[in-house]
Amino acid sequence: MNSPSLHIRRPIVLLQVVSLITLIALADWKINSEVPVGFLYLMPIVLASRILNRAQVALLGVVCALLAELFDGLTWSAQSGLPRDLLYLAAFAGIGLFAHEVGASRRTAVAHVEELERENQARRDAEEQLEVLVESSPIAILTTDANGSVLMANDAAHRLFELPSGSLVGQTIDPYLPSLVNIPDLRTGQQSFRTVMQCKGRRNDGAMFIADVWFSTYRTSAGPRLAAMVVDASEELRDREEAGLHQLLTGSRILVSAVSHEIRNICGAIAVVHENLSRSGTLAKNADFEALGTLVLALEKIAAMELRQTGEQGTSLELQSFLDELRIVSGPSFREKDIEVDWVIPSDLPPVWADPHSLMQVFLNLTKNCERALEDQRNARVLITATAEAQRVLVFVADNGGGVKNAEVLFRPFQQNAKATGLGLYLSRALMRSFGGDLRYEAANEGAIFIVEIAAVQ
Repeated sequence: MNSPSLHIRRPIVLLQVVSLITLIALADWKINSEVPVGFLYLMPIVLASRILNRAQVALLGVVCALLAELFDGLTWSAQSGLPRDLLYLAAFAGIGLFAHEVGASRRTAVAHVEELERENQARRDAEEQLEVLVESSPIAILTTDANGSVLMANDAAHRLFELPSGSLVGQTIDPYLPSLVNIPDLRTGQQSFRTVMQCKGRRNDGAMFIADVWFSTYRTSAGPRLAAMVVDASEELRDREEAGLHQLLTGSRILVSAVSHEIRNICGAIAVVHENLSRSGTLAKNADFEALGTLVLALEKIAAMELRQTGEQGTSLELQSFLDELRIVSGPSFREKDIEVDWVIPSDLPPVWADPHSLMQVFLNLTKNCERALEDQRNARVLITATAEAQRVLVFVADNGGGVKNAEVLFRPFQQNAKATGLGLYLSRALMRSFGGDLRYEAANEGAIFIVEIAAVQ
């Protein structure tokens, strides 16, 4: 292994080697034969061993041995000259090869040390970056040993548990996240375990919160370890429960309105019959008959609940982003049933006025209807497109199923022979109308098309 500097200096070193060999040969030729100088050939051989390979070093040893024999002035004979030449060759070639191996080993060791220094520097840089990332992360990050003792915790972890900075290290995690202590793989250390869970957490003051925990176990020379990232999910849970309550109240109000509407229809019919009987005079003074009329009037008042539109239920909504979320939610169900879905959504749709949770329920109801309509359909397909008009945005949900047989009763509540509850489309239309939108059906040559009409934000 030669360094770049040796490649640059190679011609200079070769010139020095040739010059030294020439000078030593001249000196050996001119000096009295009783003063041997052949040993000086070791100098150029050692110098040349830095830039030559093994074969070249051995060849140079042969050349120097010949020069030493040629100019040493000693009489050559087979009995004395041959052993001397072999001694020259062994000395020159041996020393040259030894110097070559020493130099090569040194260069290898230097390169190895430099590589280790680079790796150590890269490791220090990575550790520094990781430390900065962990310390600056808004997510609580901590590591524990097999006994649940905290080995490392960032500032976010101390803020989450409301502890002074640096005080969590050395404490057991059990008072704050008891579920992490009960992980079996952490105690046995037999295999790595990576998962996410939701559990209860406790702050230093005893306050409880819902924690989303992403954690993994790993083994080290000191024993099994656990690394965890913890997020306070209490607000998300609260928002989800409030949204669920809002949906429940809205759906209940619509359902009660539908029931009230049907009761009013029946009460209207009973009132007509009661009026006709009262005109005949036969039951005019009958107390039970008069009580029946009073009950009918009272029932009409109880059922006098109308579903009124209110703009307070809506908010400005980016429809493109909303439809991306719908695609994420409905995509797996479509893929499981081998239904091909084409999304043709323009990128310049204006913001719309709608309640996000109610609008999501409407679209989920439509996609579920598509799935039921396409259960036995070959090459099942759903097309979802959107277009913007003057003051509204229309979203079309079309399928190539069997279509709708009785379109005139499609949006009526409590339909018989319905595949589900018989209230889905009625509730969906009512939800749309609650924030100024609408839901309608459009006949098609193949399948069915539902149009979701949403008011655009001006």
